[in-house]
Amino acid sequence: MAMVESTMLPLGTAAPHFELTDVVSGEIINLGTFADAPALLVMFICRHCPFVKHVEQELARIGKDYGPQGVGIVAISANSVQTHPQDGPEHLKAQAESVGFTFPYCFDETQEVAKAYTAACTPRFLCV
Repeated sequence: MAMVESTMLPLGTAAPHFELTDVVSGEIINLGTFADAPALLVMFICRHCPFVKHVEQELARIGKDYGPQGVGIVAISANSVQTHPQDGPEHLKAQAESVGFTFPYCFDETQEVAKAYTAACTPRFLCV
């Protein structure tokens, strides 16, 4: 059984707007970046999370398989660099490059976007 139940916005809710910097390219990414995509996958992940480490190769594969089909994909990390310095932008960039993420990986320094999306993490690996 999961330690924390997943949270999510109710189905049919419009995706909250965001505007964040991609740690790899330095480009500003926002919801409008994906306006022409038939679907958008927004993932809240981070470098230190053991669950993410376990699936990061598959996340990269999702990007390589679905990105060329037009699916919008963005990963967002919202961890505090005070409590998790290994989740700072330079470390996220290294993760994205080493694993081969083909989608933007953004850093949500204020955690406002994560809160707007009701992103949650398990207490054992408290992320934010």
